[in-house]
Amino acid sequence: MNYLGHAFLSFGDSGILTGNMIGDHVKGRIALEQYPPAIKKGIELHRKIDEKADHHPATQRAKLLFREHYGLYAGAIMDTLYDHFLANDPKIFQGEAALLSFTASVFVQLQENEQFFPPKFATYFSHMRQHNWLYNYRTLKGMERSLSGLYRRALYMPPIEKAYEIFVTNYYLLNQCYYEFIDDAIKFVKIELSS
Repeated sequence: MNYLGHAFLSFGDSGILTGNMIGDHVKGRIALEQYPPAIKKGIELHRKIDEKADHHPATQRAKLLFREHYGLYAGAIMDTLYDHFLANDPKIFQGEAALLSFTASVFVQLQENEQFFPPKFATYFSHMRQHNWLYNYRTLKGMERSLSGLYRRALYMPPIEKAYEIFVTNYYLLNQCYYEFIDDAIKFVKIELSS
């Protein structure tokens, strides 16, 4: 899952949310120890969600569509695509207004914990908020931009146009993979947070 997925799977807890959102930018055990307990738990949860998503049977099937052209980047592409399907999941967000309200709340909570942002996350947080990356996963145009952003950040990824074409062509199959994954992810995270 990408940013929207990690935000949603924080279930409204500000510390967990902050850790979950910055998780990709905190490397190793020593770096982890500098954070307050809730943020630390969020970072650890981020890592567990990523592992769960990557090894889930539905994700494994979906990645096969991208593997020929993108190799190991198939997982990063699926993380981004899962956020699109989440943004459009009527069981979770009952329309655009619900998604916009959720994203506004996420940005307010993150702003309150800004002092804990790693430098790289801090540099693009204002851009993320200003352009509401979380909301823009909802549209196909937004997905095109998200995939282009992934391409710009990746060192050796082939041009992203083919991934977008595969996404659109296999939309319903990929959406089904999302539905198979999300219920398991929600149960998994609720168990993790209660322990």
